[in-house]
Amino acid sequence: MNLSAQPGTVYLAGAGPGDPNLLTLRVLRLLETADVILPDDLVSEEILSLAHAGAEITPVGKRCGQPRITQAEIHVLMLEAARAGRSVLRLKSGDPLIFGRAGEEIAALRGAIIPFEIVPGITTAFAAAARLKTPLTDRSAASKLILATAHHAAGKLELTPKWEGAFPEDATLVIYMPGRKFRALADDLIASGIAAETPCVAISKATTQDEQVHTSTLARLDDKDVGPAPVILLIGYAIQIAVQPQILEELTTP
Repeated sequence: MNLSAQPGTVYLAGAGPGDPNLLTLRVLRLLETADVILPDDLVSEEILSLAHAGAEITPVGKRCGQPRITQAEIHVLMLEAARAGRSVLRLKSGDPLIFGRAGEEIAALRGAIIPFEIVPGITTAFAAAARLKTPLTDRSAASKLILATAHHAAGKLELTPKWEGAFPEDATLVIYMPGRKFRALADDLIASGIAAETPCVAISKATTQDEQVHTSTLARLDDKDVGPAPVILLIGYAIQIAVQPQILEELTTP
């Protein structure tokens, strides 16, 4: 199998959660050989430094609702470069298929009949759990894993993800892009049926040198205690196996 980027092909690839050591070998090889690299904002400079000297790197990130470039303009950059016979690495943080607008980009590439490949990466939920040394599922605590986001397309105002019926107790809920209203989000989750004493861990800048971890419960989650974006929330009883002692200490501190 040829791991190098091929002319006229677009690669929708995942750069992992931030730590360059968690890149896949396939993505590393694409960084070393792609003609054009279109990274999201959360792809670190450490990772981009692995690109070859002749690569054309154009950041196309959107952060905090303030895009430098529209999604349609990203499509144009991908299509024009591929039509010119150049290899294109569309590099996303985490895994490209998890909350990364891959569906829109796949549709654009298919519509233009441009060859493309999807290269998976380690999504932040799995990397964050590994750093915490905690499972996301457990035979005695959680047989379900729910990946959700509090970030929606324009016009959708929901603060939290929704589901029909009571939230299953034997589930771990992972919320990507939770915003900064953590107290309001926790109250909404409690109102939806999740127990107030459910363990909750907020991880800021997971796997990077600036990583911050805050353990709590939904009832005690507060905006001021959580580190800067990007943040991911792990909620559920499976994670108490590792973090319950810290939570108990917090709950008993005046």
